[in-house]
Amino acid sequence: ARHSRVQLEVWRSEFMCKKIMPLIAPGTRQLIERHMLDDDLCIIITATNSFVTAPIAQALGISHLIATEPEEKDGEFTGKVSGTPSFREGKIERLENWLDAHNLTWLSFLRSWFYSDSLNDLPLLSKVTHPVAVDPDATLRSHAERNNWPIISLR
Repeated sequence: ARHSRVQLEVWRSEFMCKKIMPLIAPGTRQLIERHMLDDDLCIIITATNSFVTAPIAQALGISHLIATEPEEKDGEFTGKVSGTPSFREGKIERLENWLDAHNLTWLSFLRSWFYSDSLNDLPLLSKVTHPVAVDPDATLRSHAERNNWPIISLR
């Protein structure tokens, strides 16, 4: 909030080029392409704010993003969150609101996938038909193994 929007956009652009693009694991694009070929609805759902994640979604070719929304006043960020953060159970709430806004429900889909590396995503992982642990932290790995969830690496 203490930096201008113009400065933040410059830093975001540098961050995307120098940090994010090199971090996108090789298997990430292949996984997304596989879902797109199957005409699956692809949405990124993340706790990270939309200012940071919107260019990532765009770079991956995913047009739907549910992210924590930073509060803005007069085009500048306040440092606060607008609405429900997309964290833990908030991801389910935000997804259900998104589905409702698009005249959809969970029952609109025979199958649903969610890919995560963190136990923080357990509420949404537990809600979909196909939970997948991706290069998971130790706690999620253990949970996935106990529940016979697939564990994959995109690296």
